[in-house]
Amino acid sequence: MSSGIVLPQEYAYPVTAVVSTFYLLFWQTFKVGTARRKAKIEYPQVYAEKAEAAASQEAAIFNCTQRAHQNTLEVLPIIVGGTLIAGLTYPVAAASLCGAWVTARILYTIGYSTGNPKKRNLFGSAVIGTFSVAGLVGTATASAIALVRKL
Repeated sequence: MSSGIVLPQEYAYPVTAVVSTFYLLFWQTFKVGTARRKAKIEYPQVYAEKAEAAASQEAAIFNCTQRAHQNTLEVLPIIVGGTLIAGLTYPVAAASLCGAWVTARILYTIGYSTGNPKKRNLFGSAVIGTFSVAGLVGTATASAIALVRKL
């Protein structure tokens, strides 16, 4: 016997929120490439060496921009998976949390890519991002529990 999951009509919201992460990554990738070119850091070097970053503001900016992008990639599976799973039961909440996270990542990246790591919490973006992730983990967990209870 097979059973299916019926997607709520509002599931379009979490799907759209996940698509917004594609644009976030595209923008961050562009920023990293621009910073790499200005700092003259050749591929395949992932970061400027410590001495390079200390001697060149452009190298420091590259490292910070690259780190903002890398940090985004590290948490992205939780965001995408959490949004899609939570969206099965809580589509508006899932989309809102993902949207808040994307907005926070934009601010985080702008602040971090100044070359001063202390500016990465621009307008509380790191805090907003952390709460968004926690909210997605919580709503995805609640959604999974609800699905299991229906078995």
